[in-house]
Amino acid sequence: MKNTATRFLSLVLLALTSAVAALPAQAQLRVTVEGVNFEPMPIAIPTFDGENAQAEELAQRISEVVMSDLSSTGLFEIKEGPFVQQDLDISIAPRFADWTIYNIQALVVGNVLIDSSFNMTAQFRVYDVYGASELLAKQYSVPTPDNWRRVAHKVADDIYSQLTGEDGYFDSRIVFVSESGPPTDRKRRLAIMDQDGAEAEFLIPSVSTVLTPRFSPTSQTIIYSAYVPDPADPLATRLRTYLYDIETGRQEVLNEVARASNYAARFSPDGRYVVMSRERNGNSDIYTIELARRTETRLTTSPSVDVSPSYSADGRNIVFTSDRGGTPQLYVMRADGSEMNCPTGGRDSACRITFGDGRYSTPVWSPRGDWIAFTRQHQGRFYIGVIQPDGQGERLLTESYLDEGPTWSPNGRVIAFFREAAPGAGPKLWTIDLSGRNLRALRTPGDASDPAWSPLLQ
Repeated sequence: MKNTATRFLSLVLLALTSAVAALPAQAQLRVTVEGVNFEPMPIAIPTFDGENAQAEELAQRISEVVMSDLSSTGLFEIKEGPFVQQDLDISIAPRFADWTIYNIQALVVGNVLIDSSFNMTAQFRVYDVYGASELLAKQYSVPTPDNWRRVAHKVADDIYSQLTGEDGYFDSRIVFVSESGPPTDRKRRLAIMDQDGAEAEFLIPSVSTVLTPRFSPTSQTIIYSAYVPDPADPLATRLRTYLYDIETGRQEVLNEVARASNYAARFSPDGRYVVMSRERNGNSDIYTIELARRTETRLTTSPSVDVSPSYSADGRNIVFTSDRGGTPQLYVMRADGSEMNCPTGGRDSACRITFGDGRYSTPVWSPRGDWIAFTRQHQGRFYIGVIQPDGQGERLLTESYLDEGPTWSPNGRVIAFFREAAPGAGPKLWTIDLSGRNLRALRTPGDASDPAWSPLLQ
């Protein structure tokens, strides 16, 4: 795992002039992602061309990342074979009939250029093979070839968006807790990586017990909690919540309160507020903090334990876990704490939306606003599930010895979480599609828990 500062380099998106003659309008090529008869779309991505040895090497790498990104979704069948190895000129329309023989529905052709100043440009086109038409033509330019991986993720995002009709999510990252050491001396450090597991690095080497890292939706800022030495007692620790700026490395404590602990904090969708749990004298309530002025608002005053708040996509509501009904269940409230109409009838300052057996926890609202993901524990098993904000449509997507901590991809299509397959197995990161398909292990350097997906990089 690297210990270098994270690099941010700009990408320039340019239109790529079409070299394909205008053809009659065709029905839009789309992969159908719903239904029991789902089949992945066959797609061919011949290795991008390069004008010289350096460009050819980068073209190979970019092609591999693009294929890996698209394959990881379970929505595409990346066709391989000798027929894919042929050289294609991006400026010339392909012979579509040659590709229909292999049942290819979409074809991607690209190349990589490096000029005398070492600026790199990746060009690509996406074709509808059976429609014999060009669907998309773009190019990305960067001031250094070192940023080739981000270019590859951007290309994959464009292809994904074109063929699914949904926003992509590959040009994003995941912050997580990297775990190591024996159970009696477990180290939990803040780490970050690309969403595909590449470029992993530690962010704050000096902190060894990190909890619940979360990304700001509007900046490269992370909020997290950590156990640190208590200044008042050298033999004790206390739980603090920090803001950490990835780009500058600046870190600050968020509103520390005497004889209380803030934890499980998340940003509002506009990045202006933080909602969190505050524990005092054994009781936890939900608070919000306006970051600019550090003003606080207490939202719950119940004698129950209220924890794990998460904002809705529009910032108007908050979902959280409470045991006020006897067992931990999910509740929804207004972001200002005012009364609301409850889905089950009546008005209240907090409306219960789950009524299943077991314990519900760690809810997180989808960035699309249509679903809430959660952890459910019942009869010794753990599940990752989703439910609509009005309490309808609950579905359990996973089951294992221990599944916890769901987090949404930026487009609200994929959920990442951590799993312990058996006692002592150590936590690993996994992903699953919203449909419940395509359960996949996510590559990490070692044990990993508590993932949080970033927004798309800018």
